[in-house]
Amino acid sequence: MNGGKGFYHWLNTRLGISGAILPVIEHPVPRGVDWWYVFGSATLTAFVFQVITGVALAMSYVPAPNSAYQSIDFITNSAVLGSLIRGIHYFGASAMVILIAIHLAHEFLVGSYKFPRELNWFTGVILFFLTLGMAFTGQLLRWDQNAYWAVVVAAEQVGRTPFIGEQLAQLVVAGQTVGGATLTRFYATHVFLIPALMFLLIGVHLYLVIFLGISEPPKPGVPVEPETYERHYHEILENGIPFFPDAAWKDVVFALGVGAVVVVLAAIIGPPQLGQLADPTIVQANPRPDWYFIWYFALFALIPPSIENVFILVFPLTVAVLLLALPFVANQGERAPSRRPWAVGIVVIAALAIAVLVRQGDIAPWSPNFDPGPVPATVTAEMSPSAQQGAIVFQHLGCHNCHMIAGTGGLRGPDLTHVGSRYTRPQLITRVLNGGRNMPAYGGNISPNDLNNLVDFLSSLK
Repeated sequence: MNGGKGFYHWLNTRLGISGAILPVIEHPVPRGVDWWYVFGSATLTAFVFQVITGVALAMSYVPAPNSAYQSIDFITNSAVLGSLIRGIHYFGASAMVILIAIHLAHEFLVGSYKFPRELNWFTGVILFFLTLGMAFTGQLLRWDQNAYWAVVVAAEQVGRTPFIGEQLAQLVVAGQTVGGATLTRFYATHVFLIPALMFLLIGVHLYLVIFLGISEPPKPGVPVEPETYERHYHEILENGIPFFPDAAWKDVVFALGVGAVVVVLAAIIGPPQLGQLADPTIVQANPRPDWYFIWYFALFALIPPSIENVFILVFPLTVAVLLLALPFVANQGERAPSRRPWAVGIVVIAALAIAVLVRQGDIAPWSPNFDPGPVPATVTAEMSPSAQQGAIVFQHLGCHNCHMIAGTGGLRGPDLTHVGSRYTRPQLITRVLNGGRNMPAYGGNISPNDLNNLVDFLSSLK
């Protein structure tokens, strides 16, 4: 025991633990701080996971077009604990996006952006955008077909921004096309630039949290008034509790729970599978971003093409301006969600919209399915030889990429499982030859024999 006290005295003399560190971790917080307050510290925990696993991955990753894919494959399949570390990094990224989004939504709902915590909100919003930037830049580092073409699509969308689109697209891809310079830029941004900015802003954010204190749970009928708030908050803290250990245990338990879930998912499910090696000559791809951006992907796919160019610029700019300007235009008044139903409505509508868009983006009914598999044998088993040959023609022409038959195929066109019951033979011939909405005309690209077999096949689908 005396040895322990002596060691603590030695450290305290040199580090000033009792005078500088203990007052920080034992600073008073308002009573009533519940489990909703743990998402900020849990986001920080997820960030630490990302830093540690990111450093481990960087030990083997080679940011060059001829080596990036192979190095990821080596990490996943050959390196000691490589698959687990890559899985933790992947699920940790998902956890960080979810946690910071919930934290931001909670602070908005309880009005924690109001006086005197405007800068807390401001730095938190920037950290939210930087988290999304980390997630976006990390996808390309896999250097597979999906990652490559997802960045090509993103650059194409950015390039349609009015007036400055070309410059923005070149800034994103580090040149005219996605290539080695793009990979190097994304790697440097993902590993050095964004983490450095996040470390800086996290430090500022934590300083503000300690200096200004954790916002007290809101009460209906007790609005924020800048003239009296500091005195009111000081009175609350006089009856408060020390952050450590009275409140911190919730943060520790929740952070450990998040870490355990991430590790278990990484161990059981593993990292995402690599697709084919990135190849710009293979344009038959169906690129999709990782799940946390798929709602944005779906949104652009669903809006009318006539407003896409304006929407590309206006939508993200509007969201960013509203979030950043909020504490400076509404820094006083009621904080309780029951007195601010518009705030509750915004969060609920946004959450539902994103959930629906994520689902639509996952299904992607507007995109062909480039790997639909063959027409099920159970469908053609009882058909005539010409109809069975027509099923092969159906597959060869790519019809199965857009049309579903017996649960297989694409969703871009109508389900053809029972098309023979809806259309006559002459109607089917007309549609194949002349095409239709989103369907090409095959009149000049199909022989009479293939057309006859194809129509036999479609007429048999009853």
